Amino acid sequence: MASIHPTAVVDPQAQLGDTVSVGPYTVIGPHVRIDEGTTVGPHCVIEGHTTIGRDNRIFQFASLGGSPQDKKYASEPTQLVIGDRNTIREFSTFNVGTAQDEGITRLGHDNWMMAYTHLAHDCQVGNNTIFANNAHIAGHVHVGDWVILGGFTCVHQFVKIGAHAMTSMATALGQDLPPFVMAQGNMAEARGINLEGLRRRGFSPERLKAVKEMHRALYRQDLTLEEAKGRIAELAGSHPEAQQDVDLMINFLQASTRGIVR
Repeated sequence: MASIHPTAVVDPQAQLGDTVSVGPYTVIGPHVRIDEGTTVGPHCVIEGHTTIGRDNRIFQFASLGGSPQDKKYASEPTQLVIGDRNTIREFSTFNVGTAQDEGITRLGHDNWMMAYTHLAHDCQVGNNTIFANNAHIAGHVHVGDWVILGGFTCVHQFVKIGAHAMTSMATALGQDLPPFVMAQGNMAEARGINLEGLRRRGFSPERLKAVKEMHRALYRQDLTLEEAKGRIAELAGSHPEAQQDVDLMINFLQASTRGIVR
């Protein structure tokens, strides 16, 4: 049986794994499922059609699965889906999706979500990301794997952030941020590549060299975006080990709809 504090209010229809722990004064609604090994701290509210995976740590005062902050929302049974091994710190707020998108807000696996982070409706967040304190992403934002958002970063609706990208403190991001790129400012400007992060993740010197050349094509050679795409596509021939990194960048640039941070 799940370990539920006597003061917690857990709807009888909620599905909790046998090793789930629920702290004092927490409220869990009828359409919530929480898998094995997850701990929920005191004074949390988990509502809506919310699914939470295994071995997550949810700290006090988190609000998960609430209605989206969208005037068009009409109580449709949209969802919040959270993966495994995430840390969700105090006062974080994650909303369910809307019928205007696919209806699901997603957080993947192994993410580190610090205090007061906000995932708005229909956001799609990958794996191994870090959201520092008060990092907020608006509706329909897509965040790739290994992204780091600095404290007080604010991201506009429909923005895409590529894998391994990073923002500094108090960055306002209104356009798409390509993979590997570091951005800073209000509004955000590209400042370099996330070199130290890539080294820590085991990128070889050959792959790092290709990433640097992609950055030069985008930001240092006075090329149009189409010209930069062509230059980047050619890198796979001279840096075969970096084929996956080149593909990641090209696919991101082709999918960008808001224009990229330049």
